[in-house]
Order: sequence, then C-alpha cells, then structure tokens
Amino acid sequence: MPSYTAPTKDMQYILHDVLNVSGRDIPGYDELDREFTSAILEEAGKLAVQVLQPLNVVGDQQGCKLENGVVRAPEGFKAAYDEMRGGGWTGLDMDPDYGGQGMPNIMLTATGEMFSSANMAFQMYNGLTHGAMSAIHAHGSAEQKASYLPNMISGDWTGTMNLTEPQCGTDLGLIRTKAEPQEDGSYAITGQKIWISAGEHDLSDNIIHLVLAKIPGGPEGVKGISLFIVPKFIVNEDGSLGDRNTLSCGGLEHKMGIHGNATCVMNYDGAKGFLIGEVNKGMRAMFTMMNEARLSVGLQGYAQGEVAYQNALAFAQDRLQGRDVTGVKAPDKAADPIIVHPDVRRNLMDQKSFVEGARAFAFWGSTLLDEGHRKQDKQAEDLVSLLIPVLKGFLTDKGFETTVLAQQTLGGSGFTQEWGLEQFVRDARITMIYEGTNGVQSLDLVGRKLGLNGGKTVMDFFELVKGFIKENEDNTALKEDFLDPLKRASKDLQSAGMYFMAEGMKNPNNALSGSYDFMHLFGHVCLGLMWARMAKASMAALEAGDTDTEFHETKLATGRYYMARQLPMTGTHLARITSGAEPVMALAAANF
Repeated sequence: MPSYTAPTKDMQYILHDVLNVSGRDIPGYDELDREFTSAILEEAGKLAVQVLQPLNVVGDQQGCKLENGVVRAPEGFKAAYDEMRGGGWTGLDMDPDYGGQGMPNIMLTATGEMFSSANMAFQMYNGLTHGAMSAIHAHGSAEQKASYLPNMISGDWTGTMNLTEPQCGTDLGLIRTKAEPQEDGSYAITGQKIWISAGEHDLSDNIIHLVLAKIPGGPEGVKGISLFIVPKFIVNEDGSLGDRNTLSCGGLEHKMGIHGNATCVMNYDGAKGFLIGEVNKGMRAMFTMMNEARLSVGLQGYAQGEVAYQNALAFAQDRLQGRDVTGVKAPDKAADPIIVHPDVRRNLMDQKSFVEGARAFAFWGSTLLDEGHRKQDKQAEDLVSLLIPVLKGFLTDKGFETTVLAQQTLGGSGFTQEWGLEQFVRDARITMIYEGTNGVQSLDLVGRKLGLNGGKTVMDFFELVKGFIKENEDNTALKEDFLDPLKRASKDLQSAGMYFMAEGMKNPNNALSGSYDFMHLFGHVCLGLMWARMAKASMAALEAGDTDTEFHETKLATGRYYMARQLPMTGTHLARITSGAEPVMALAAANF
C-alpha cells in the first residue's frame, strides 16, 4: 500500500527562507510568521495523512455509484468531509463577513497541495466549491452572497461549475443550454452539461451549480453567454431548503482516474436559475477565478508527482538488486538496494528536482495572486496572468511525467495495483486536460499573454530574471552553478520571443506550431529561477550557521542537478521553435 508524508518542512523553507512571506508588504502577510504557518501546515498535514490518504485507494477501487438519481460517494468520504468542514478548512481563505477565515491564498495553496497529494479525487469536491464561491463573491448581488456563501463556506453546501456540453468544450460559444426569463425574475434553465466534477453526491445538504447558458435573442457566440446560480434545492427566504429543483444527474462518466470524484452528466429541465452578474457577461464572471483555478490544477500535477516520488524513493531504498559497480554497499545482504545504481539515481533526481522546484514556483505564483488581489497591484496581477498558462501546462505535463518516472523506479511492481503507483499515473493524467487542455494553455500563452500591455509584462519578467542575476553576480558559488545557467536559459526564452515577433506576423503558424515548446521553455526558466533563489537562501543559511546543514546541502545538490541536467532543455525547445511551421504543416490532412 502506498504512503504519504506531508512535506511541511520544505513548505516552511519556501514560505520563509525563500519567499519571506511575513516580511512582504501584502495585507495579511504580517500574520504569517513561522509559528503561525507551522501550526496551520502541521494540522493540515495530519488531516491529509491520517484521514484523506487512507481513503485514496478506497475511492479509486469503489468509485462513485448512481442509485435512483442519487450519487453515493465512496465509503468513508462523508465522514472525512465532515471532519474537513468541521476544522474550517473549506473556508480557509474566504471572506470573514460570510464565515471564512480570511487567510491569504498562499495558505490555501500550501494546504491544498497536501490534500491533493493525499487524495486528489476527494480534494476536488472542495476545489469546485471554492471556484463557485469565488464567482459568487465577485459577481453576486448582496442578497445572493448572503443567501449562498455562509453555507458554502461552512461546507454545509458545495458548488460546481457547469461549462462543457456534448457538442463543445473549449469553444463555449457553441453551447445550447437555454435560459428563459420568467415573470418572477428567475430563469428556466434547460440543457445538458457533461464532465461536471462533483455534480451530484451525498456529502452536503445542497449543491449550488453555476451554469453557463444563453438567453434567447442575445448575441451569437460567447457574447451571448450569461451565468446562472442553479441550486439543487431551492433556498427559501428564511435560508431553509425548499423544493428539489428540476435538475438531475443523467449518468456518471467511467474515467481513467479520479474515480472517487463524481464526474456527472447534468440534465436541466426548466430548472429555476438566478442570473449572477450582468446579462451576456457570463464568460467574464466565470473567468474571474480562472487564474486561481488553473494554479490549483498545476498544483495537482506536481502534488501527484510528490506522493509518487515519496513512494519511489522508499522502494529504491529497500529493494535489493545487483551490486554497486564501484564496490559492494550492503555486504550483509544478498544484493545492494537499487538506489546505489546511477540510472535509478537519475530517475529519482529528475523527480525530486522537479517537485521541489515546482512547489517553489506554485507558491511564488500564489503570492503574486495575493499581491494582485490584496494590494490591487496591477503589475503583479499581469505577471501572474502571464505565468498561469506555464503554471498549469508545464507543471501538469511534468507532474504526470514524474509519476511515470516514479512508476518506472518500481519496475514490474509499479505496474501493479498493490503498490499504488499506477493510480498516481492515472489520476495525474487528467490535470493535463481539464481547466483548459495544455495545448490551449500554450496557445493562450503565445497568442494572448505575450502581448499583454504591448509586451511590457513579458519584458517585466525578463527584467526580473536579469535583476536577480545582476544583484547576486558577486556570489561566485551562486554565479557558476546557478546564475550562469539561468542567464543562458533566459536568453533562449528571449530568442524564442523575438522569433515569434519576427515570424508570427508573416505566418501565424510559425508562432502557433512552436507554442507548446515555448510553454515548456518558459517553465524551465521559471524553475531555474526558483532553484537559483533557493540556492541563494540555502547558501545564506549555511553561512549564518544554520545547524540543519544536511537539509541545505541537499537542497543545493538538488538544485545543481536541475541546472545541469534539466535546464539545458531550453536549447532543444528553442531549436524546435525556430524550425518554424513547415515541418509541422508539411503533410496534407488526407495524408496523416
């Protein structure tokens, strides 16, 4: 059976030694001292390890069941959910005016990583609710906020996001769900939505669906989409639950992974809905929380990589096979543990260097979200908008790859259900698809985000990297192992951007055919920056006499590995980008 240990020590290191959260000029960050964040992370870790992780295999093997219109979550999920909401975790960063604890997003990110590593399918129930709460808080009327938010924040009610339909996914302008105006000011919602995570279940008393639909007579395409609150049970004026709405789960998807989460076909048959925000402005309302949602999915990707790596490492330290070519390491045993072999070390170092770099990247992205929202800092908001496709796309691609590497470490055992690695692979795979496929993320990055503010935002990123290098170039050890590789990688990224500018106007396919490589090139530069920042922090700690020398020396060795073995991939991606569209578009469609 797989196991999981909450990486709270590494999280504390990133929060305080690398990001210096308590010293940041962001409202609420002054409360994030080491003692406070330690208490939060330790309690979240206990919940993840003791309650959620043992249910991960249960959820995978049992799945959800649809019985007479009711979806039953796997055994133990309801008790675990009650424990989570009882601890206030469902409203960790939500508005205190409605019962939330008002903590910064960075704490939601840190705790969310542990919950996702422990049981990704379970954590999705909370994630969907959080997205719905954020949209209602941003765009709902005072009455809607008062009616829905307190019970959603407390966890008594949950929420969903209903976008996709059988005939359309990314191109939401093709949706057919209708919203007919009614005399009482409500709307009758009719249509079918698919792939609705947590669409029906027995964990909460009510489910608040946010549904995209078109009001007849409105503009064509996405300009005619509005957003509606469609509760499973109508909420009476006194806050009590009234009649069951005319909506139902028409079926459960049979999926590759995340079996413990109910992925539903939702049918709306004239269901009573309530407009949220403005008419025909549904896309704007729905995408209010898109940056936050896509960061959360990127987090899921590396969180699965983290738990997979932990189990691969334990196996490699225990499994006996062959002898170290440089000399026997375990003379009292029939063979040496496989961790002595260089190829196994390579495999594990690929995993470790990615996961730790990814965590720092995601945490940094979360602080930028906080800076943008809490300080109304437009530069931070724009920077995180630029980075979001990279956070989502790169971290989920590499997170999935990490689970496969971990599975490979176990050899044949990794292919069996008993060891649990194959579940991590299957669960991680969805992160590359939902919340906008990674191909769409790369197109968003190149087609929209590079042009933010006339290209100023991406130039701000380059200046940020350049500024860090210049500020620390007198540190000889940091320069040779970290700053010089980062400088080379950053130049590759700038060269790719210049290629797009020069060639994209002549032939847009030159840019679009290189967009996926650009997303990965950008991701490597970001992780290179994170490793350089971590190296600086660990070098400073050692110089200051920090007694935990093993931790910091391990951190430096891991960072050097990433800079030497992973960061040079930027050159490969640049070569692929500058080959242009011709190799990609050479075949006629009929010749594939």
